[in-house]
Amino acid sequence: MQIKKSIFVTSNSEAAKCPPPDRPEFAFIGRSNVGKSSLINMLTGRKGLAKTSSKPGKTQLINHFEIDDSWYLVDLPGYGWSKVSKQKKADWGLMIEEYLLQRQNLACLFVLIDSRLEPQEIDYEFIAWLGEKEIPFAMVFTKTDKQSKNKFHQIRSKHIRKIKSQWEEMPIIFESSAIDQHGKVEILAFIEEINSNFVR
Repeated sequence: MQIKKSIFVTSNSEAAKCPPPDRPEFAFIGRSNVGKSSLINMLTGRKGLAKTSSKPGKTQLINHFEIDDSWYLVDLPGYGWSKVSKQKKADWGLMIEEYLLQRQNLACLFVLIDSRLEPQEIDYEFIAWLGEKEIPFAMVFTKTDKQSKNKFHQIRSKHIRKIKSQWEEMPIIFESSAIDQHGKVEILAFIEEINSNFVR
């Protein structure tokens, strides 16, 4: 699949105000500064669609983008912010939780993991919560170009062991790099397959 059209639709702080759930929706989330906006821009082929920033916490609302008039791509605020107030963290956390629990058309949540980092408890606590709530998700290791292949595979192996300690069945895992387009074909093919089976 190749995305031909992608347009910004709306930003919201409440799940109830999101667009009508009449088409499949694919959301992206991860720790702040994980490369989420860069991945979204790579997938859509539009460099400035999602706003990128070296400053964590740039995305603060639920951002909907309509893709090819047939599905939604959703940019969610990150988690694990260190430079925002406790109240702001609580507000963002509640907003994300309400969205994930209420959006009946959420076909898949892509959980982004920085491939340079050892397994982080905050990521796996969140993934465990997704399992408890039966929210469909896939994992994406980002920034794979930022280190040697050997180093990446060492860290990836640690993540796999961590996942196997929590899950009987392995979730779907992708590898990506916004710089060299790695993972784009695989992720879009996965989305296309889910879209073909979506019941409207």
